[in-house]
Amino acid sequence: MTQSGYNPFAVAQQQIDHAAAALGLDAATHAFLREPQHELAVTFPVKMDDGTTQAFRGFRIQYNTARGPAKGGLRWHPEETVDTVRALACWMTWKTAAVDLPLGGGKGGVVCDPKKLSESEKERVARGFVRAIGHNIDPWLDVPAPDVGTTPQIMAWMMDEYETMTHRRLPGIITGKPLGMGGSIGRNEATARGGWFVAREAANAFNIPLKGKTMVIQGFGNAGMFAAKIGEEMFGMKLVGVSGSKGAVRCPKGIDIKAMCEYYEKNKTAVGFPGTEEIPMENLLLEECDLLIPAALEGVLTKENAEKVKTKMILELANGPTTPEADEILFKRGICVLPDFLANAGGVTVSYFEQVQNCYNYYWDAETVRSSLDKKMTQACKEIFERALREKTPVRDAAYCVSIARVAQACKLRGWV
Repeated sequence: MTQSGYNPFAVAQQQIDHAAAALGLDAATHAFLREPQHELAVTFPVKMDDGTTQAFRGFRIQYNTARGPAKGGLRWHPEETVDTVRALACWMTWKTAAVDLPLGGGKGGVVCDPKKLSESEKERVARGFVRAIGHNIDPWLDVPAPDVGTTPQIMAWMMDEYETMTHRRLPGIITGKPLGMGGSIGRNEATARGGWFVAREAANAFNIPLKGKTMVIQGFGNAGMFAAKIGEEMFGMKLVGVSGSKGAVRCPKGIDIKAMCEYYEKNKTAVGFPGTEEIPMENLLLEECDLLIPAALEGVLTKENAEKVKTKMILELANGPTTPEADEILFKRGICVLPDFLANAGGVTVSYFEQVQNCYNYYWDAETVRSSLDKKMTQACKEIFERALREKTPVRDAAYCVSIARVAQACKLRGWV
C-alpha cells in the first residue's frame, strides 16, 4: 500500500515543475502541462447477482492529446481516487512521448474491488462503465486498455459494448484484448520485456553488470511474474525475494522461478513457498540485491526507507513507486533509478502495435512484435541515457526533459500555447 497522505498527482506536478525549470519552459506552457485537458467523472448503476442495484463511481481523464489520441489503462481498485487517475494519466503522457509514440496520455478507473465481484457482475460493471463514458472515447480520440484489476476479458466486454453502441466494427477502441478479439501477440509480457530491454541498455550505459546477478520483485502480478521469468531467460538473474498482496518472502540462495510462479498462481501468495522465509512486507524493499523491481502500486520508496535500500539499480515496473524525496536520496547514494514512464513503457508500446494491427487488419507474429519493441525501447534509452550522462542528472530528470520537450513542442505547433 502507499504511504498515508501520499498524493500521486502532487508528486507528478512536482516532477513537471522540476523539468520545466531545467528546460526553461515558458510560464504558459508550464501551467498548461500541469493540469489535465479533460476530466470525466461518472456514476452508473449495476444490477448485482443478488437482485440489488449498486451505484459505481468511475473516472476517465485525457491528460494531453497534443501528440495523438489519449492512451492509458483502466484500473479497478477499491481505493481508487481521482488524484491517482490524474497522476497516472499525466505519467502516461510522458511515457508515450518518451518512446516517441504518436499518442497522448489518459487513464481511467472504477472504484470497486474486482476480487469481490462474480464474473457476471464484472461484465455488467464493464458494460455499464462503457455506456457511461462511451461518447467520450474513440479510436482517434481516446483508447483505453487494461491495468490493475482489469483483464483482457474485461476489455473484450468493453469493446463489444462500444461496438453495440456505435453499430460499427472498431477493434482499435480498446487494446489489451484477447487474441481472438484482435489482441496482439506479446502484449501480456510487454511491460516486463520492455523493462528488461531498458535494464539491458542501462547496464551497458552505466556499467552495472546484470548477468548472473540477484533481483528482488515487489508485486507478483502480471508484470512481476513475467519480470522474473524474462530476467532469468535474458541474464540468468537469481530471484532472492518476492512479495504479493498477502505477504513477502526471501531466500538469499535463490528461488526456483518456475515453481514460484506455479505456486503463486495456485495459492495467490508467495508466503509458504518451500525454502523461503516470510518477512514483513516493508522489509522486502530493503533486501540486498543487484536489481530491485517495484511492480505493484505507487509511493512505496520514500524518504523514510530510501537510505536503507541495498541495491545498484531500480527498475520501476510500477507507476510512481518512488517519491521525489526518495529519488534525491537514491541518486546521491549512486543508485541508478530507471523511471516508470521509461521502464514500463513496453506495455503501451505493444498496445500501440495492437492499434496499428487493428487498423490494418493484419496481425504480426511474436518475433515481429518482440523485435519492434526492442528497437523502440533501445532508441528511447539511447537519447535519455546520453542526456543523463552528459548533464550528470538522474535518469528520471533526463527522461522528463526529453518527454516534456516533445509534448511542449506539439502544443506550440498546434498553437495551443
